[in-house]
Amino acid sequence: MAKIIAGIGTSHIPTVGAVIDNDKMHGEYWDPFIKGITPAREWMAKTKPDVCLIVFNDHASAFSLKNISTFGIGVADRYEPADEGYGPRQVPSCEGNAALSWHIAESLILDEFDMTITNEMPVDHGLTVPLSIMYDQPEEWPCQVIPLYVNVVQYPQPTGNRCYNLGKAIRKAVESYPEDITVAIFGTGGLSHQLQGERAGLINEEYDNDWLEKLVNDPMAVKDISHTEYLRETGSEGIESIMWLTMRGAMDEEVNEVHRFTHAPVSNTHYGLVIMENKKKDEK
Repeated sequence: MAKIIAGIGTSHIPTVGAVIDNDKMHGEYWDPFIKGITPAREWMAKTKPDVCLIVFNDHASAFSLKNISTFGIGVADRYEPADEGYGPRQVPSCEGNAALSWHIAESLILDEFDMTITNEMPVDHGLTVPLSIMYDQPEEWPCQVIPLYVNVVQYPQPTGNRCYNLGKAIRKAVESYPEDITVAIFGTGGLSHQLQGERAGLINEEYDNDWLEKLVNDPMAVKDISHTEYLRETGSEGIESIMWLTMRGAMDEEVNEVHRFTHAPVSNTHYGLVIMENKKKDEK
C-alpha cells in the first residue's frame, strides 16, 4: 500500500531558484537562509520519499487566463522545466508516475473533486524551487513528481476548507494504491507578500508565524480563514498559503513537527518552511 510519510510546506520564491542555479547562495544575505534549510535537506536525504506530490500554482507558464481550472493534476511520464520569460531553469526534468497520478485523479473525481487532467505540462518555479530547496542541485531529481495545481491567481480561488478537504481525499487516494510507495506531499507558495499596488512589499511576520503555529498544531483554527482576511493580513499573493492546507489535510490532525524555519525578507517575501510527520501509534 502507498503511504504519505510527510507533509512539507515551503515558499516557492523565484529569486531562490535563480540564486541556487547561479551558485550565489552565500554571503551575509543568504547565510541565514542556507542555515535554515540545511536541516530540511538532511532530513530529505535520510527519508528518501519515492514520490513528491507537489501542490503548486502555475504562473502563466503552462496555462493562461483563457481557461482557468480550480484544481488539476498532471498525469504525464515527464515534466520539463518551463520557459518563464528568461528561459527555463537549468534544473533536471521531473520524472512522473503516470500510474499513481491516474489512480489519484480517478479517486478524486469519484470523490466529487472536479480535477482537470493534464497530459502535458511544463512546470515553473512554483514546483521546481521547492525541489531545489529540498534537494539542491542534483543531476536528476531523486524522486518521482506528481504536480497538482490550484488556482490562487484569479478570483474566485477555492476556500481553505476546500483545499483542506482535498488533502484528505488525496490521502485516501494514495492509501488505496496497492504498490508500496512512500509519498511526501508539498504545499507551496506564501507566506505574506504583495507584488504590486500601494502595498507592494507587504510582509506580516506576526500573522504568518501565528498562522504557521496553528497550521501545525490546530489546523481547524486556520482552514476557514476567509479570502478577505488573507488579502488584508498577508497581501494579494498571501492567498497562496491555502495550498499548504491541502498538504495539511493529507496528514493526521496531530503531527510531529520535524523542522520549522522562517526568514524575512527573502526577496520581497516572508519565507516559510515546515516539515511534519504523523505521530506513531505509541505517541498518540
